[in-house]
Amino acid sequence: MKRFITNTLLFCLIVLLFSCKNSENQSEKKGTSYAETKESLVVANRYLTRTEEEEIEHYIKRHHLEVTETGSGLRYSVVKQGDGSFPQKGDVVTLEYKVRLITGDRIYSSDESGPLVFQVGKGGVPSGLEEAILHLKVGDQANIILPSHLAYGLLGDNNKVPKRATIIYEIEFKKLSKKQ
Repeated sequence: MKRFITNTLLFCLIVLLFSCKNSENQSEKKGTSYAETKESLVVANRYLTRTEEEEIEHYIKRHHLEVTETGSGLRYSVVKQGDGSFPQKGDVVTLEYKVRLITGDRIYSSDESGPLVFQVGKGGVPSGLEEAILHLKVGDQANIILPSHLAYGLLGDNNKVPKRATIIYEIEFKKLSKKQ
């Protein structure tokens, strides 16, 4: 039995090595080097990023929003000021929310799913939402614009958020439970 497993692993390793070598040869035959492919991908990514930034700017202008932008590309606008305290990492927050695509299509809502409750800094929500909540106080109502890299990234959420989607959160910061 050990010999069978050893032979199978050896066979898989040989196939893997030859398939990698074959891929390199195919690239060379087509005249495309790794560096050229990488450069093409960088150019394409820059174009997609620029296009997404333009869509966000058009959205802001169309809706006459005054937003604060962070270094990560997150944009948020406080619509109504609350009088509570700011959260810190480890605190548990409760939000009422509506999530829309930048096209305006509503995709998620606390009306359907109940309030969103999460521990700040622990993950489980888009990184842009975690970043935004640190700028808000209990009672704040805000619009948060998450570029795709701060939302669900290249793949979406495999449900309602498509790949590379900019999403808009309309939130009301309802409750804060301080860490112990």
